[in-house]
Amino acid sequence: MNTFLRKNLLLLLTLAVLAGFLAAAGRNMETSDFVITLLRGFSVGALTFLVASGFSLIFGLLDVLNLAHGTLFMIGAYAGWTVYVRPDTFIDLVTPLALLVSGFTLADAWRHLAVRISMTGRGVAAWIGFGVAALLLAYILPRYPIAMWNVDDYAQSPVAYSLAASQGQVTPPPAATFTEIAPGVAVLGLLISSAFIAFGLAWLRSGGQAGRPLTWRSFTRVAMVLLVGLGALIFNDALTAWLFALNSNWLFAIAVAVSVATGVALGGLMEVTLIRPLYVRPIYQLMLTLGLSVIGTELVRAIWGRPEFTMPKPELFAGTGAGCPATTFGDWLTHHCSTVILFEGRVRVYNEIFIPLVGLVVLISIWILLKRSRLGMIIRAGVQDRQMVEALGINVRRVFTQVFALGVGLAALGGVLAAPSIGLSNTMGESFLLNALIALAIGGLTSYPGAALGSLLVGLLQQFIIKYGQIGIPIPFTEILFKPTPPIVPASTVLLMVIVLLIMPNGLLGKKE
Repeated sequence: MNTFLRKNLLLLLTLAVLAGFLAAAGRNMETSDFVITLLRGFSVGALTFLVASGFSLIFGLLDVLNLAHGTLFMIGAYAGWTVYVRPDTFIDLVTPLALLVSGFTLADAWRHLAVRISMTGRGVAAWIGFGVAALLLAYILPRYPIAMWNVDDYAQSPVAYSLAASQGQVTPPPAATFTEIAPGVAVLGLLISSAFIAFGLAWLRSGGQAGRPLTWRSFTRVAMVLLVGLGALIFNDALTAWLFALNSNWLFAIAVAVSVATGVALGGLMEVTLIRPLYVRPIYQLMLTLGLSVIGTELVRAIWGRPEFTMPKPELFAGTGAGCPATTFGDWLTHHCSTVILFEGRVRVYNEIFIPLVGLVVLISIWILLKRSRLGMIIRAGVQDRQMVEALGINVRRVFTQVFALGVGLAALGGVLAAPSIGLSNTMGESFLLNALIALAIGGLTSYPGAALGSLLVGLLQQFIIKYGQIGIPIPFTEILFKPTPPIVPASTVLLMVIVLLIMPNGLLGKKE
């Protein structure tokens, strides 16, 4: 015990001072105001943690600074909105995406075929295949029917659809139909394009070894992907009608799952195609991820438009009228109230209770994954001695891809959870990435628990500054009330970061490298 105190004396003193400031901040508030501000801080901290935790995993385990992390957080929010408000668009997109992915699920078969077809000039042949695939995609994709909104027409814009959904006036838009291209031509062309691209990449990377032996499992993934893609095409109308009629709670759960899956897929694709060749070039990593961030933001603006809009809360957290606000947990379950009375103050159930609980579940789950699972053991061992782990027959590259995908998936989860809470905007990714970086600097850049602690401190500080901007801070021995202005909110977190780093250069829970 004494050894622990000696080693962590500075940390304990710093945390005690921060706790003292928190207690002092609560003395000038009513109990209800203090509790609500505390819960709002937990909410902002949880969303910041979901971004910071993914960033910390990627940097701490892979030594990659992913500056596109905030943009991926934003893409997760917009992807979740699409499933929740425009499920017809989501169903229309499933088929072309599944067909384009199908070729890559045959990676083992392509490697075996690439080894057997060894020829001079295979690079030229592969690039010819890429050219054919590009021509097919250029012809098919613009003609493939996908129900979409129109950012230039307010009545058909995402803003109008969000407003209608929040008022319960959801009506399925007209279905998109095949008029410019035959369904069979579209399906066959997408399959051929995917196969040409996947085989061309395998051919270029072929080093004379066929890799793992082919079994029936090598073809199960492509069968599942094709089943999903063709099923979505055949039963498009039925699936769309079912989703529009589905209870908003289940639809929100599907939106969360699709958003996380989108983040995982984008993260895995980024790591395999762009990040993997640059592990020994950190400057190129920064430039690449920064460029991807800009490209991603512009794509979001082109697809969903520039105006801000909200994502309606699911029915479980949106109840109003008789019986609301709830005074007990039973009342909330009965009426699904959007607010509950806690210490004589109204607390928003989704924002201040549900989001912090999700953050706590994620914190515990990832900690268990890293510390108590075989995958976590492989990850830690691969970071320490990659060659030794590979000598044991473990594919470290695949594990690193999984880590990168997991980190981006956490960011996407934060985005879709933030959408009903703070709304959607083109700048939401930048602001949360900045908060996450500050939180990581405070907690420890490569420390997963430090990401949680730093995010909590950032969230609490911001919300208390906002609250004191409303009620004012009494200046001792005067009658003056100092009310912090909005620019002080981000400045306060930067000031906290500077103070912590001056005292503890590695952050609160960071370790010396």
